[in-house]
Amino acid sequence: MLIVGLVLAAAAAAFHVFIFALESLRWTDPETRKIFGVASEADAVTMKQLAFNQGFYNLFLALTTLLGIGLVIVGSATVGLTLVFAGTGMMVAAALVLVLSDRTKLRAAAMQGTLPLLAVIGTAIGIAIS
Repeated sequence: MLIVGLVLAAAAAAFHVFIFALESLRWTDPETRKIFGVASEADAVTMKQLAFNQGFYNLFLALTTLLGIGLVIVGSATVGLTLVFAGTGMMVAAALVLVLSDRTKLRAAAMQGTLPLLAVIGTAIGIAIS
């Protein structure tokens, strides 16, 4: 079960790298504006610095999680699992903040938070049964 949890954590990290790319690298693209509901290119340009910063936040969560997975693989389980739980736990917390701050963002919060929540559960079960 630990392997399942780590695979889910890696998938959550990959999704957050994708969010990073959208927010920090492709923010003003028409497709990205549509995903985030940004009405115009002018609005996107106004929000670009904020989105750029937010994208890097998502990247850092992903990197924390991936570093943790890597450390578990090479045998540093305690430090690695701590990082996996920190990265995925913060992803879940961010999804909760999103939906609690704006109920219309439930779909986005579910997309952002489901994989990391499953990773936390799977990893915890894997630790408990090993």
